[in-house]
Amino acid sequence: MKSLGSEFREFIMQGNVVSLAVAVVVGAAFGTLINSFVADMITPLIAAFGGQPDFSNIAFTINGSRFMIGNFINALVSFLIIAVIIFVFVVKPMNALTERTKTENPVDLTVTKCPYCFSDVPVEATRCHACTSDLSGPQAPAAQV
Repeated sequence: MKSLGSEFREFIMQGNVVSLAVAVVVGAAFGTLINSFVADMITPLIAAFGGQPDFSNIAFTINGSRFMIGNFINALVSFLIIAVIIFVFVVKPMNALTERTKTENPVDLTVTKCPYCFSDVPVEATRCHACTSDLSGPQAPAAQV
């Protein structure tokens, strides 16, 4: 019977746990990079064309309750900008790379279709195993409707 410590060590050393830990750390670093890019480059660019980039002062009052929706608007704008940046600079290039490296399934040259029942038959066969039709003669005409 294994001890709790050795089972835990075995669990931690599994490839999927280590890969997940690396992915979380890299994802957090990437998130920090993207947030910095939005805050330091994109938001000032928006401010240059549209005025003030900070919406945190936007609020409204209903029956004495003040709703500060500016921070939500800031978060929404940041989210949309981050989503566009991720899509353009990560998703689109990865899709293009995946499409470029995709290979077609190889054609199996060891089988052919039976002209009578359309089942797969080895090329060397003289008779179809499914419908027992003779395959050694000329091909049968296409089925008539």
